[in-house]
Amino acid sequence: MIDRYTRPEMGGIWTEENKLKYWLEVELVALEALAQYGYIPKNIPPLVRKKAGFDIATVKQIEETVKHDIIAFLSAVAKKVGPDGRYIHFGLTSSDILDTALALQVRDASRLILAGLEKLLKALAKQARAHKLTVMAGRTHGVHAEPITFGLKMAVFYEETSRALERFEEAAEGMRYGKISGAVGTFANVDPRVEAYVCKKLGLKAEPISTQIIQRDRHAAYITALALAASSLEKLATEIRNLQRTEVREVEEFFSSEQKGSSAMPHKRNPITCERVAGLARLLRGYAVAAMENVSLWHERDITHSSVERVIFPDSTIIFDYVLFLITDVVENLVVYKENMLANLEKSKGMVFSQGLLLALIKKGLDRDTAYRMVQRCAKQVWENGVLLKDAVKKDAEIKKWLKKDEIDHVFDYQYHVKNVGTIFKRVGL
Repeated sequence: MIDRYTRPEMGGIWTEENKLKYWLEVELVALEALAQYGYIPKNIPPLVRKKAGFDIATVKQIEETVKHDIIAFLSAVAKKVGPDGRYIHFGLTSSDILDTALALQVRDASRLILAGLEKLLKALAKQARAHKLTVMAGRTHGVHAEPITFGLKMAVFYEETSRALERFEEAAEGMRYGKISGAVGTFANVDPRVEAYVCKKLGLKAEPISTQIIQRDRHAAYITALALAASSLEKLATEIRNLQRTEVREVEEFFSSEQKGSSAMPHKRNPITCERVAGLARLLRGYAVAAMENVSLWHERDITHSSVERVIFPDSTIIFDYVLFLITDVVENLVVYKENMLANLEKSKGMVFSQGLLLALIKKGLDRDTAYRMVQRCAKQVWENGVLLKDAVKKDAEIKKWLKKDEIDHVFDYQYHVKNVGTIFKRVGL
């Protein structure tokens, strides 16, 4: 996935080399703090920083023997540093490094994701404004309901994506914690001031209370925020797919001049990008379940979460960023067939105005059930005989006793249904 990915900077955050660079930086800043508070000689941090480094091949070779990634890493760094390397990792435990470094990786990945969400919001806003008054059929249960506008449809997704961004920001902030509290979180071998120093210098917050690890509800909230946001993007993709169906054809994914839709049928233009978004959203929801399974661990820590997180954090952030790229491209280049929207709306021959007609009769003094049956009687003629509802109503002797011709005409006016679009747009900030 990383090799084929459109934005290599996201994949680069999760490479083995970059991960070890984060580990090394946490160790080096911890050395500074240890020197600051008298645990090691003050001249050690600059001497170690000048020599510190690692060779991935060496780390892997050592790990084959010791079966422990942090120990292998520390041994490889110590070889580069020499005798002063004995101070590296003084009083610390593996998860001090692992959890703090992971927080840095997540922070960097989150910046890219937030930028992607902002870009999608701009694309949705642009489509919403462009089609603010583009009338189309509203559909409930897949059946024509009352008229809406395509702008309103896009505004719904704009607002939902705004909420996704807010939730993700909160989850990303919840991941911005480090810990340097030792083997079981008691600071037995390092002063809490060491942790405060390290976290402040790295741009993190110190975990208020930890065991050997930072508790995994933070991590589950983060992955779940991605999965929930992806579900909203799948919802958008599914709507576009439905509107692209041949018998609907109100919108369409952009289809380039050299693109081909089917190996067998040259006419095909399939919504393949939206289908890819929908498929990947399923994968992200699976990762959310895995993240929640990681919350419950034995005593102060076991290792069952570790192998899972090595997969779900790189995959979730890379996949979600990719999904954002895909759906934003679709929205930005969406082909909108306004004439088909109107034509499809009129296929129901005016039945979308049935509630307005019902209310007009009630206002005249009829009880609801009587008025309902009168309108339903006219609608039956539309279903069975294909006449226009407006014509059926104007010929209905009982309705004509209650409504004048101009009052009926007013009921069958699309503007009646879009008169509050401006108010709705203001409420969502468009």
